[in-house]
Amino acid sequence: MVSENADASHNAWRRFSNALSSTRRSVGEGIGNLLLGKKELSSNILEDLGTQLLVADVGVATTDRLIEDLQRGLRRNQLGDGEAALAKLRASVTAKVRELALPFEIGTARPFVILVVGVNGVGKTTTIGKLTARFQRDGYSVLLAAGDTYRAAAIEQLQTWGERSNVPVIAQRPGSDSASVIFDAIEAAAARDIDVVIADTAGRLQNKTGLMAELAKVKRVIQKADPTAPHETLLVLDAGVGQNALSQVQEFRKTVDASGLVLTKLDGTAKGGSILGLAFQQPLPLYFVGLGEGLEDLHPFSAEAYVDGLFAQ
Repeated sequence: MVSENADASHNAWRRFSNALSSTRRSVGEGIGNLLLGKKELSSNILEDLGTQLLVADVGVATTDRLIEDLQRGLRRNQLGDGEAALAKLRASVTAKVRELALPFEIGTARPFVILVVGVNGVGKTTTIGKLTARFQRDGYSVLLAAGDTYRAAAIEQLQTWGERSNVPVIAQRPGSDSASVIFDAIEAAAARDIDVVIADTAGRLQNKTGLMAELAKVKRVIQKADPTAPHETLLVLDAGVGQNALSQVQEFRKTVDASGLVLTKLDGTAKGGSILGLAFQQPLPLYFVGLGEGLEDLHPFSAEAYVDGLFAQ
């Protein structure tokens, strides 16, 4: 009989494999064609391998590090053939990506405040809805804060998610002060003994100083309600932006001390290699990845399932 853990592991592999099908077609199969069956490696083959990694938006700096590692092994006669090189590449990628695969945990603070940030259009509000369902399944009560006051549609969307999950939503009229909305939500959650507050925020372009300063203000006001909050600041990234994700992580870490990542739309991009760039250049816990549109399609990141999905032949 297959154990529950083994079954869960298989399901995780299958989900990641399916989600990474576009990336695998553009890079994984190309890597396999380059390396497998090669009795003798050469620098030219490794250069072509580097091109394949760049196609998947792994990034120049990360690609250089991976190829230099293989070239070093080649010079030392540690790579006998293409299969050995592929095994070495997989091991290097797995070791680095595994550093991102930390579990998301609701701490002891009550309410436990989660601030959700990111640029326009990455799927923050939908991610909040999916997180709400996940936390409810784990037995936590949740309250939502409609901190994206710039768009009436964003407030309505969050209220719809609240109705769907039967959780309260603290909101004010469009144009209200975002920080005060979130402050009120934390106060309301404390009064109602609610476990988790998830606060939405307006999309910010990471290169717009004024908008980012407003987001820093939100954090300062939150800390008037609870000096230890927010307890997690989740940066939502769109997998399709590729290497632009690195600059987003850098700026949101600097402005609001982003503590973890959620990567959405991984199933709809050929740029799944950007996760490697994050691991090498801007490492933060990658708590969840979006592998589809359904309520159940926000999954904890699995390094092993990701690498298997990337390189599956």
